[in-house]
Amino acid sequence: MSGSTEGSSSASGDADAADAGGTDTADTMRERAGENRVKLWLLLRADRLVVAAVLTLAVFVAFVAVAVAISPSLATKVGSSDPVETLFASMITAIVTGATLVVTIGQLVLTQENGPLGDQRDRMDDTLAVRDDIADLTGGPTPTDPAAFLDAILGAAAGRARDLRDSVAGQGDDGDESDRDALRAEVDDLATGLTGNADAVRGQLDGAEFGSFDVVFAALNFDYGPKIGQIERIATEHDDALTDDERGLLDELKATVSLFGPAREHVKTLYFQWALIDLSRLILYAAVPALVVAGLMVTVVDAGTFPGSTLGVAHVTLAVGGAFAVALLPFSLFVSYLLRVLTLAKRTLAIGPLVLRDSE
Repeated sequence: MSGSTEGSSSASGDADAADAGGTDTADTMRERAGENRVKLWLLLRADRLVVAAVLTLAVFVAFVAVAVAISPSLATKVGSSDPVETLFASMITAIVTGATLVVTIGQLVLTQENGPLGDQRDRMDDTLAVRDDIADLTGGPTPTDPAAFLDAILGAAAGRARDLRDSVAGQGDDGDESDRDALRAEVDDLATGLTGNADAVRGQLDGAEFGSFDVVFAALNFDYGPKIGQIERIATEHDDALTDDERGLLDELKATVSLFGPAREHVKTLYFQWALIDLSRLILYAAVPALVVAGLMVTVVDAGTFPGSTLGVAHVTLAVGGAFAVALLPFSLFVSYLLRVLTLAKRTLAIGPLVLRDSE
């Protein structure tokens, strides 16, 4: 994983789309991570509510299966003792404690947005300074939409890579022509990989809306770290063959590609805050029905509440399993969101030309 670190590929064929754009499939996170498409789709691309629903259903099925398989059965135990009250009394405590922790998490997120007027002014000045730098490199006003913001940087980087390739294709200063041939080969490889990767990601950014993970998901596919390293290697190893103008183009290309790193990290940070706020709200919503169900199970359910059976499964077992799954819904939501956030954080640990994975 590099500073770009591992861009990503969806189950619907983003890796194939990247290939169609002319980029090496190693630029996508699925290829660089060496993990299968389904796993990455589950961790990153799948709707978090769907993942939480699947986890809840899995808990219900597992609970019922084990309860039916063990001896004596849950229905027998309910008739002779009171495991339901014990179980759901503990669940009520866990739900209340979990909801309180969620509020704390929400407060930690919001504290980053609070501060005195001077601090807010400094934040604004720093943001505007970076936007001015991007405007200078892209040759136009910096977009305010996150997807267009990243797209502008990628477009400028691709344009400079093409300019560099065109310049190197011509005659250089007097010197060994073999050095120029080696330089042309290196620059052509750089330009082909960079422009293909950038164009593919720009296609994924087109129409992406912030808050739905689409913007961050697309941005992960631009593997900028190795590209910065390749630019530095060309500047060092082929310094004698480069003209002054070509050195200037290399410097401009490096500066433009380097801007993508902090820009993507900024968008990623905003997404983290957005996701944690959504998670906090959803857990608080889910905590209310979970508490109601747990309270009803403690106060109402006994051996005679759900008589009979279906397909050999006692109705009381189904009721307790369903209630247990509902009571765990806040935890399922927490797990589903945390899987995405932690996976994203792991694959973007480094910023800059550091490769935290096996690489040639």
